[in-house]
Amino acid sequence: MTQVAFLSPAVAFLALAGVALLAGVPPGDAWLRDLILAHASPPLTAVMHWINLAGNWRVLVPAAPLLLLFPRTRRHWWIWLLVLIVAPSLEFLLKPLIGRPRPESPTFGFPSGHATAAAAYMAALAWGAGDLRPRARRALRALAAVLILLVGLARVVLRAHWPSDVLGGIALGLACAGAAVLISASIDRSRAGSASPAPPSRAAPSRPPPAPG
Repeated sequence: MTQVAFLSPAVAFLALAGVALLAGVPPGDAWLRDLILAHASPPLTAVMHWINLAGNWRVLVPAAPLLLLFPRTRRHWWIWLLVLIVAPSLEFLLKPLIGRPRPESPTFGFPSGHATAAAAYMAALAWGAGDLRPRARRALRALAAVLILLVGLARVVLRAHWPSDVLGGIALGLACAGAAVLISASIDRSRAGSASPAPPSRAAPSRPPPAPG
């Protein structure tokens, strides 16, 4: 299951990046963007300005200590700190390599930085929620998923990105978080294996105790 958490978004990101690199903006991208903007009323746009902050690293980095509330993420805090560093670094490096302009700006837009940040942080939060009771766990994970989607929608409504920029950012953030889950699970298994008692050796048969006398 943990491998799927990494491989699925990683494959999705590579596919979207390949399309952005080779085909530019596919027709479906422009159609979906136009559809979203057609329903973007001024009140909705105003709300999206606030939701957009949930994908801003200036907000998410100060919020990083919240991850320490959960034993899962606190136990491997350095791994999740790396996620918060590696995810935006990859997004920053990949933008000029892929080189696809934003819909209303010549600057590069794939993958979306806000979407990457929101997905990486919210996925870490969802992973940490595994320590909670079932009802609280489901509620927090649902909230994390909704916030990821809303941040992505905000980037389109605010005319900053193509929809596939957003999907690419979400996939990249989830892939980074999925890699952290894999590493954390591997460390936990290794520690559990080293802590378990060693099986009795069969190399030499045990000698019976000497007879009294």
